[in-house]
Amino acid sequence: MAGKILFGSKPDIHPAYRADIDGLRAIAVLSVVGFHAFPGWVKGGFIGVDIFFVISGFLISSIILANLDAGSFSFIDFYSRRIRRIFPALLLVLSACFAFAWYALFAGEFEQLGKHIAAGASFLSNYAFWAESGYFDKSAESKTLLHLWSLGIEEQFYIIWPLLLWISWKARFNPILIIAVLGASSFLFNLFEVNNDVVAAFYSPQTRFWELLVGAALAYATLYKVKFFVSDLRMTKNFLSLAGMSLIIAGFLLIQKETPFPGWWAILPTAGVALIIASGPETWLSRRISTRIMVWFGKISYPLYLWHWPFLSFIFIVYAEYHPSVQLRLAAVALAVACAWLTYRLVEKPFRFGSYPNAKAAGLAVSMLFVGSAGLYGYQTGGFDGYGFRSRDRQAFADYFENSPPDLRYFLRTNGPENFHDACNFYNSKQGRLGNPTQIPVSEIPEFCFRRDNSYKKLLFIWGDSYAQHLYYGLRRILPADWQILQVASSGCKPSINSSEPSTTNYCAQSNWFALKVIADTKPDVVITGQTYEHDINSMKMTAERLKALGVGRVLITGPTPHWTATLPNIIMRRLWTNTPRRTFTGSDQQILPNNKSILSKFTNTDSEMFVNTMDLFCNQDGCLTYLGDDKMTGLTTFDHGHLTPIASDYLAKNLLVPLIVGNNTKLP
Repeated sequence: MAGKILFGSKPDIHPAYRADIDGLRAIAVLSVVGFHAFPGWVKGGFIGVDIFFVISGFLISSIILANLDAGSFSFIDFYSRRIRRIFPALLLVLSACFAFAWYALFAGEFEQLGKHIAAGASFLSNYAFWAESGYFDKSAESKTLLHLWSLGIEEQFYIIWPLLLWISWKARFNPILIIAVLGASSFLFNLFEVNNDVVAAFYSPQTRFWELLVGAALAYATLYKVKFFVSDLRMTKNFLSLAGMSLIIAGFLLIQKETPFPGWWAILPTAGVALIIASGPETWLSRRISTRIMVWFGKISYPLYLWHWPFLSFIFIVYAEYHPSVQLRLAAVALAVACAWLTYRLVEKPFRFGSYPNAKAAGLAVSMLFVGSAGLYGYQTGGFDGYGFRSRDRQAFADYFENSPPDLRYFLRTNGPENFHDACNFYNSKQGRLGNPTQIPVSEIPEFCFRRDNSYKKLLFIWGDSYAQHLYYGLRRILPADWQILQVASSGCKPSINSSEPSTTNYCAQSNWFALKVIADTKPDVVITGQTYEHDINSMKMTAERLKALGVGRVLITGPTPHWTATLPNIIMRRLWTNTPRRTFTGSDQQILPNNKSILSKFTNTDSEMFVNTMDLFCNQDGCLTYLGDDKMTGLTTFDHGHLTPIASDYLAKNLLVPLIVGNNTKLP
């Protein structure tokens, strides 16, 4: 293991081409594309990234180790090749996103994209998105370069790994010891972080390097003819390669976006691809994944990975749909495949091969610096406000909802010393919910959320999730002064009578248990429940009966409010700006109305329990209300995809809820 290590230029030694590696790349990229385009069908497709990590670690380490062993390793040649491999397609995609955004995005959207272009050009996307939010949050569709987080981790590995191997070689350490120690440390840190901060575990290079180091271990074993298996019989290799594919398939089927990841679960795709690579190119499975079409997809896998998400994201943004039609998504994928092939043929290959390699690398590095600087400038200048498609009036509308959104949390300071919306919520927003459905609840909520004040004649209790929370503003303003309102409503927690004891691990169980306890202690005159539109008739009836048994006078179960396929402000800006209708079905969630009618037909209202049909108040044959009053900005009914604005909460309380609570003859403000 000796040889002269070069900082100058000398031809690299490359491992022999393996068609099965391209087949594995095809599996990886198609699974990721499938997950992004059709998340309901390819639920575990995001583990294709983990397959890429192992492949990258194997190929890069094979090149480094072989050249170190031959005494021909050159840092200049290594990074020149990396630049010529990675930069051309990435530069094209970043530039195309910038150009399209200039004409299609608003300043606030362009500002965000500029930041992400700068992060992508500097290979820091994983850190940028880590600081912003979770990979699976609802705003992910608006982040056109979200997928570059994995490229950032790979490049960070490429910066560190050659130097570490070179140092170990100079110090005459066996590289497998470095691989084992770093790999084990990274894996253990991954296990710790996935239980401590799952977002950090997903994006951190320290929790991901072990996957690339699995590939590095394979490279070492291949170079030095280490026996992978007790027997090298073809039957053994065939069996283990099939076992590897079984692990990958199990990962696709068992791992979903709610799964704490990577953690132990990442072993499935990582070990699976490792077994397939270790079994060699001659197994039955390797030949099956080395077909012409699989190899073709493998060769264009890198540009396809780069292109597919921007096309899907721009559909989400410009068409203002969280769930565009299958036809639109198929068209986006087809366009991405076509662009990937053209990029591979006309951009990637010419830069990777041919004369003047170092000059090409230098030019690409300067170009990347320029594109990254342009993105950074766009971010610093607020997205080139006032230019292109970003008209002034429309931009003012966008700014109002982005910078000063009429979220109820800004309007509910009229009750108690704390923010009523957030204070009466057991959801611990600091921890997030990415892959962690059993997060630890907050330890307590303020007394004004649940302590009865006998100076009031009547008591109303609000219970449920955020769709109960948005009722509070209007009810507080419209209810007569002799009514007290208490509330236990936690984001994402529909009311349930099945929580019979407190919980220190599940915030929804804790919230519902505490709500039932308060109801039993205070015996409200009226309990009003609210939840997102998934209503179960039997559960509703059982809830009403349980509450009446606890001494509640009346139970009002509010039905769904209108929902939209994207945020209503975005639908207005993108599709209804020129002549904004007061009512429309454009962009409305069409499943709500038949679901609501089904509930109405099955739920029998009585004096003590009632299903409150809010849809008829907001919607008729002409569509659902988009705004109230004369100003579509301050009068918008919904600030996101379904939660009511203050003016709409007032409207609902005055015209429907309060008359049901206090009687139609009561004079209301």
